[in-house]
Amino acid sequence: MQLVVARIGRAHGIKGEVTVEVRTDEPELRLAPGAVLATEPATAGPLTIETGRVHSGRLLLRFEGVRDRTAAEALRNTLLIAEVDPAELPEDPEEFYDHQLMDLDVVLADGTEIGRITEITHLPSQDLFIVERPDGSEVMIPFVEEIVTEIDLEEQRAVITPPPGLIDESQAVTATSRDEAGDGDEAPHSGKDV
Repeated sequence: MQLVVARIGRAHGIKGEVTVEVRTDEPELRLAPGAVLATEPATAGPLTIETGRVHSGRLLLRFEGVRDRTAAEALRNTLLIAEVDPAELPEDPEEFYDHQLMDLDVVLADGTEIGRITEITHLPSQDLFIVERPDGSEVMIPFVEEIVTEIDLEEQRAVITPPPGLIDESQAVTATSRDEAGDGDEAPHSGKDV
């Protein structure tokens, strides 16, 4: 089975290094020197990682055969794909591969069906489940501990406790910066004339 583990960003320097947007919780395993990765588009690869290092908080990679900035820049936006045994599980029991989460039923704690996971979007701050509801509409569920309270692979379901308005917009709570108690009245006076 294939997993997207990174996306190539800009060229870095003049010797063929590139920045990468890491999309795996195991970069030390998936993006190690010697790793051979398939690519999307396929015409860009396969690519073999020659070196890797962290610079200013970003992972930089150099691939075999990529020796200058022009060749590195040509790889920009290419997805790096690792071949993974479907039976392999992450070391941390609280982590999951995308393929384990796809098609899970999403339910509330009381068992109310919300839909099923059809896509997982990886954002810099968090991951999102794209959930298709029975009526065909979609809802985005942030994959955070406070909302997704349980992943049960045996039962093939994700249990959620959504905040008001996440699933049903009519239950949304509108926040305001105004003091609603004052209803637009002037601020109270101290009783002293200035």
